[in-house]
Amino acid sequence: MQTLSSTTQVPDNGEPVGLNNTHLEPISPDGRAEPGKVYEVPARHGRAVRLSKGQVIRIINTHGSQVCDTWAFKADDLSEFMSMEHARAMIDRIVPKVGDPLGSNRRRPIMTLIADTSPGVHDTLMAACDAYRYRNLGVEHYHDNCADNMRMALKAIGLRAREVPQPLNLWMNIPVGQDGGVQWLAPVSKAGDYVDLRAEMDCVVVMSACPQDIIPINDNRPVEVHFQVLAQA
Repeated sequence: MQTLSSTTQVPDNGEPVGLNNTHLEPISPDGRAEPGKVYEVPARHGRAVRLSKGQVIRIINTHGSQVCDTWAFKADDLSEFMSMEHARAMIDRIVPKVGDPLGSNRRRPIMTLIADTSPGVHDTLMAACDAYRYRNLGVEHYHDNCADNMRMALKAIGLRAREVPQPLNLWMNIPVGQDGGVQWLAPVSKAGDYVDLRAEMDCVVVMSACPQDIIPINDNRPVEVHFQVLAQA
């Protein structure tokens, strides 16, 4: 069983702290998807997919109860990525709505939200869960986490990012109260709800079926989600 060391030194934030099968199970060697084919992101794991400019990825909340941490990186330069702090400034709201561009850390659209069949409750505030988050929650052994899933999903297709950006947390229900406090609640989406994201540049999208089972953001029961790449929109 792996343990989490507080003294481990790494050159940047690009290496996973622990492993699951994500790094061994790419959808294809280079991350290219067969258009229209439905792929699974297994519970507690991650997947990466390459999109050409104009292609659309449909991410499906198969059971309605699962959060999907979602990232996008510029295909030929992973130092540019979808950035929630920049996206919020671009759209002047905390949660994107259909038609909103999702900005990169260089303040230009990398994706656009073009469809959402759910109530539109998503999160752009919370960092991806990581091994240290679970240690803070009292977990002593290694726990699957979204940050490592992102790192491993990229590794599976021969890529590496030097950092873990704060993701677009699809279907994550984190209401903000008038006093500025937040709650960690179960999703309000239903089985089969989906979002469509259009690539505004060649990019790599990474998804993690969030492994969180300590607090109720996945109804304490992580399950799989699905996705497919659609024709250009």
